[in-house]
Amino acid sequence: MFHSVRHMIYDLIEWRSQILSGTLPQDELKELKKKVTAKIDYGNRILDLDLVVRDEDGNILDPEQTSTISLFRAHEIASKQVEERLLEEKSQKQNLDISRQAKFAATPSFALFVNLKNVVCKIGEDAEVLMSLYDPLESKFISENYLVRWSSSGLPKDIDRLHNLRAVFTDLGSKDLKREKISFVCQIVRVGRMEQRDNNTRKLTSGLRRPFGVADVDLFNDVSFFLISVMDVTDIINGKVDDEDKQHFIPFQSLALDSAIRHKQLNISSRFSPRVAGENDFLQTVINKVIAAKEVNHKGQGLWVTLKLLPGDIHQIRKEFPHLVDRSTAVARKMGFPEIIMPGDVRNDIYVTLVQGDFDKGSKTTAKNVEVTVSVYDEDGKRLENVIFPGAGDEALSEYKSVIYYQVKQPRWFETVKGNVFRIVTVVDIFSKQPFFVFVKVAIPIEDVNRSHLRFTFRHRSSQDSKDKSEKIFALAFVKLMRYDGTTLRDGEHDLIVYKAEAKKLEDSSTYLSLPSTKMELEEKGHSTAGKSMQNLGSCTISKDSFQISTLVCSTKLTQNVDLLGLLKWRSNTNLLQQNLRQLMKVDGGEVVKFLQDTLDALFNIMMENSESETFDTLVFDALVFIIGLIADRKFQHFNPVLETYIKKHFSATLAYTKLTKVLRTYVDNAGVTDQLFKAMKSLEYIFKFIVRSRILFNQLYENKGEADFRESLLQLFKSINEMMSSPSDQTVIVKGAALKYLPTIVNDVKLVFDPKELSKLFTDFILNVPMGRLTIQKLYCLIEIVHSDLFTQHDCREILLPMMTDQLKYHLERQEDLEACCQLLSNILEVLYRKDVVSNLYRKDVLGIARADTTTRADYYGKAIEDSKQDSHLNGT
Repeated sequence: MFHSVRHMIYDLIEWRSQILSGTLPQDELKELKKKVTAKIDYGNRILDLDLVVRDEDGNILDPEQTSTISLFRAHEIASKQVEERLLEEKSQKQNLDISRQAKFAATPSFALFVNLKNVVCKIGEDAEVLMSLYDPLESKFISENYLVRWSSSGLPKDIDRLHNLRAVFTDLGSKDLKREKISFVCQIVRVGRMEQRDNNTRKLTSGLRRPFGVADVDLFNDVSFFLISVMDVTDIINGKVDDEDKQHFIPFQSLALDSAIRHKQLNISSRFSPRVAGENDFLQTVINKVIAAKEVNHKGQGLWVTLKLLPGDIHQIRKEFPHLVDRSTAVARKMGFPEIIMPGDVRNDIYVTLVQGDFDKGSKTTAKNVEVTVSVYDEDGKRLENVIFPGAGDEALSEYKSVIYYQVKQPRWFETVKGNVFRIVTVVDIFSKQPFFVFVKVAIPIEDVNRSHLRFTFRHRSSQDSKDKSEKIFALAFVKLMRYDGTTLRDGEHDLIVYKAEAKKLEDSSTYLSLPSTKMELEEKGHSTAGKSMQNLGSCTISKDSFQISTLVCSTKLTQNVDLLGLLKWRSNTNLLQQNLRQLMKVDGGEVVKFLQDTLDALFNIMMENSESETFDTLVFDALVFIIGLIADRKFQHFNPVLETYIKKHFSATLAYTKLTKVLRTYVDNAGVTDQLFKAMKSLEYIFKFIVRSRILFNQLYENKGEADFRESLLQLFKSINEMMSSPSDQTVIVKGAALKYLPTIVNDVKLVFDPKELSKLFTDFILNVPMGRLTIQKLYCLIEIVHSDLFTQHDCREILLPMMTDQLKYHLERQEDLEACCQLLSNILEVLYRKDVVSNLYRKDVLGIARADTTTRADYYGKAIEDSKQDSHLNGT
């Protein structure tokens, strides 16, 4: 005990010094204060001292200024936190920072900050250092690459970045926290000669991208070597390790790949698995060998990095951690959507992975040294300049050249290129002998996407400069980014057709764009793909060579779903509008939330552009309820902030309030249709947020015009709801329960555009219309929510609500009905009345009103409770 307390005191002294120094950033200072108070409370607990009750900021609560009920609840929370800490100590989890864990648990996104300190490796030529995150269990990369160009002198090529090689791997979410393993992988691409041992540089081709660490094949032992560095960062991602100053040395490991692995071929079928990288033995084998290696003969070669997990998206990180992340820090995004897509966060990436190829050696005596060049062209044959990004932190290119593997007939690249409709990304390069993985990002203006295609040209590269200059493109493959139906290229693998023709013809896009790009398209047009002989299509010949790619689309503007596309482009065919609105409610929820802003914009544009007609109002309302219901689902609940942001900053339909109110009232008046009305009741909070925001925008534009009509529409809506509540029908009991649960959620929004006193009267009538003896507990919890609303803090509103509440309390306490809910309601009323912002000269009158109404019934209740307690004690023999 003594040593434990002494250690805690030393920690507190050190932390106090840090706080008094005044050098900590605001975010770290706030976290440190929470850590200090947590340590003090824990120390008090193990020493059996009094528990100190604090507010959210760690300040001690003043019992003179805090109600008894508030103190009790704060005491409960504090006790629970201390007990949790004790359990963690017993479970030997002392190294976990509780506040930090809670912060990450409450944050939907986070990022891994990486600071590259140095690369120690005898390369001898210029190189590309590529770093990315990798899941070893799923055998796939989960992030783009962070690329640093390294010079032959052992320093960054951009010498200005010598001490500023920083990157953040963003868009990570709770699912990534739950991964069993995450690795930080570094690979090196050598940029220079075909064979590093060649000395006569003047006659040799230079500037070739070659995998470093892959030696030439030993003709006697048939063994090649692969150099890679891997670090397990699971504890850092999970928040168990947090030391941004600690430098980690990640050694490079050279692994021998036996011929069985190196020559094993992929089983390519007409249908491909959606997962590309990681389903090949050699990839998993290499990474797992590095991870499992216990003793590494690295000879001092490796890289030095510091790592830190940061909560929040890139905007939040730049704001809260300016000392780590600024505008010069490279941003490597996740290969896939983040868990939350905020309005204004435009993501239009297409990841293209070059999987493998099979190329005939032709007239050559050995297999070709195939180099794939990736570029983006429009339908007029114009190349899009500076749209390819080989990695975060690097400049844009007009074309990307793959890694070259020496004399391999069936190269496997698995390099990925990322393409965006604002950017396109391509993953390229992994050959059969060498498991090498590179990611490239391609950025295309969104208006050009439907006219653009990816072009892959194939060229043999010779190690001799004189021969290399005479080598021309020997084949071409292509794929359009948009399909005939307006949707984007499907996710998954694509077996592309390799065309051969004269080099000049292959450079002309009109030669091939009208031809099928995949073997599936070729079969659909009635051509055979099984024969080994070449087929002529126009001026091009279908080669016996094969080439496979895989694509993954991450776009907030372009969809692969035809039904959703029909709604987003509803103006192109208004005859199908009703069908498109109905089909929206069948679209997968994950696809809808990705396009949340555009979908909501489309719905309200339909409503506004048909303002004189009611044809689409009900369907638009149903679609809106469907979307709100999706976000209420636990699976998509983290999109709540997205919807809130849309309503506050992007919603602009000034007349939507009239139509939404009218459709809702129609549903209430026809309460027999319980299914849709029940869904509408569950969506009341956000339906009224749209109604209120629409009315506010209308007032700003037309200076409170139509105020009387708006007031009357709300009065009529509440009248319809009250009639439904007073109905004795059992068919609507579920809807009534939903109304009691969700109607209080509209209070704080509606009072912005409606007289609070009149709103209080409406809620009073609403409660009084609930038949006595039915839905009692739902009614009491409804009253509790009203107490928590802004209405109850205003005395003139409270004068209307409080008598009704005390009458309800008296009635149910006298009949001993739902006593727990009654006590909770009473305690909440007293707690609100104790608040500083509520206390007034009329406070005494409020309390006396409660006392007069409840004195007798509360005395009876407590007397009965004591009697019950005595009877229980007697039965238990105590």
